[in-house]
Amino acid sequence: MDTAINRLQAVIFDLDGTLCDSAADLAASANAMRAALNLAPLPQDTIKSYVGDGVGVLVHRSLTADYCGRAEPALWEQGFVSFVRHYAEHIADATRPYPETEAGLQLLKSLGIPLAVVTNKNEVLAVKLLKALGLADYFTIVLGGDSLPEKKPSPAPLLHVAEILGIAPQEMMMVGDSANDILAAKAAGCLSVGVTFGYGDMAELSQNPATKPDWLIGALPEIYENLKPQKDTETD
Repeated sequence: MDTAINRLQAVIFDLDGTLCDSAADLAASANAMRAALNLAPLPQDTIKSYVGDGVGVLVHRSLTADYCGRAEPALWEQGFVSFVRHYAEHIADATRPYPETEAGLQLLKSLGIPLAVVTNKNEVLAVKLLKALGLADYFTIVLGGDSLPEKKPSPAPLLHVAEILGIAPQEMMMVGDSANDILAAKAAGCLSVGVTFGYGDMAELSQNPATKPDWLIGALPEIYENLKPQKDTETD
């Protein structure tokens, strides 16, 4: 991993469960959608377990109360419109950056490393949320789940970021909280970093070689602490 850190040229972050805790607002919008369709509310933790594969999939899961569920097309369309309308209006009512998120981003920016967000959330909603949280200006690139034909766990979004920045995928780090993040990073050839405070169970993911991150962190400033000595050495 030291070799990978030595040549690091960019850091990519997941959004929900990595930069911010958005579970309460996502659950509120999912339950508002269910209420509009005369369905009983679901527990917040249940909806939280449905997050990670984009709004379309979240709507399917929330309508069927089943992680693998698929709603009928007409019902899904109603639910999707209802969810997006409510969520866009209430996107940051309770959502907040995780502790030390902004400090970690400030430290990385001080090293001159471009930062990006690659999320499975719709791009318009991702940008809206980053702006609402005051984090948008830290990022050179924001890609959503609908920005390209493929989304995480496909490596395509990460490879697209590398192409835009003109660097090799091996020169990037992907920071996230879910299997999708780790799988995308490994498939792209990026360094994979798992956060221990997000929605995914990193201890469980680490038991499987396919989803074991290269590195675990408990706060974003830890990235800077590991990079700074390397960058200092390069500039000496």
